[in-house]
Amino acid sequence: MNKEAGVSDKWFVIVNPQGGSGKVRKKWPNLKAKLLAAGIQLEDRFTSGKMDAVRLVQDAVLSGFRRIIAVGGDGTNHEVVNGILLQQVVKSSEITYALLPVGTGNDWIRTHQIPKDPDAWIGMLKAGHTRLQDVGLVHYQAFDESRQKRYFVNIAGMAYDAFVVHEMEQRGSWVRNSLVYLVYVFALLFKYKLKEARVIADGQESRDKFYTINVGLCCYSGGGMQFVPHAVPDDGQLAFTTAGNLNVLQVMRATPWFYNGRVGEYPKVETGFARNIRVEAISDKASAQTQLEADGEHLGTTPVEFSIVPAALCYISPKG
Repeated sequence: MNKEAGVSDKWFVIVNPQGGSGKVRKKWPNLKAKLLAAGIQLEDRFTSGKMDAVRLVQDAVLSGFRRIIAVGGDGTNHEVVNGILLQQVVKSSEITYALLPVGTGNDWIRTHQIPKDPDAWIGMLKAGHTRLQDVGLVHYQAFDESRQKRYFVNIAGMAYDAFVVHEMEQRGSWVRNSLVYLVYVFALLFKYKLKEARVIADGQESRDKFYTINVGLCCYSGGGMQFVPHAVPDDGQLAFTTAGNLNVLQVMRATPWFYNGRVGEYPKVETGFARNIRVEAISDKASAQTQLEADGEHLGTTPVEFSIVPAALCYISPKG
């Protein structure tokens, strides 16, 4: 038992009932029964709206919880991690976190090889192996023109990647799986207008009409695409990939490279590592700004600044 006064040994479970187009709500009662039968003590709460998980995490930590489970997909993962990083009661690395992947988007778990099977997942949780992952911090221009910040644990995308996410959200079709994402990638190519931007990575500047700019800690996004296949979650650096001024035909030809981990070999694509990255529009006009998404959440536009928060997230891993 944890002897620290006021600290609970229970897991605080945050459930996104809308995850997986309602799949989480249907599956949670059975999953909860499995967890309890395995001797896992818990208290559960449902989210009631976008970013509600942040508040739930902050309240839980204030109440003495130091072990948190998120039930959902990459969106729920993003919100819960932001709650862990934004709370100010303890260091974020003192909170043990686990994602029970039930939503439609499960890209973060691919890098860490976290099992989807509930029984295997419960076995992993009970084994209790933990590892530390770096976290990305991004400052950006919100659509109300205020400066905001957000943490991310997987990949942030700019230019066409963010445009696709925004279009899917606008159409109510945001389903995070490889087939739907790929359909949108091709369908929207003729609608997107490339915008000139400046990327400054640890002082090294490049300027182009970028097709996409990706900054990541893990390898997979968009249902299995590898925009930053060289990313290492715990090396203290941000991995980045920039794709320059590609036309529609070149983008279509490049698609296999975004899946096979060899995107850096394609013409006009550059990859690298940096601790600090700034992306700026060449013009101050609103129409010239490049859009931003992080972990699949559409956030805002340039100017954007990325930085690294080393060893900030303590997560349950299948590997010791």
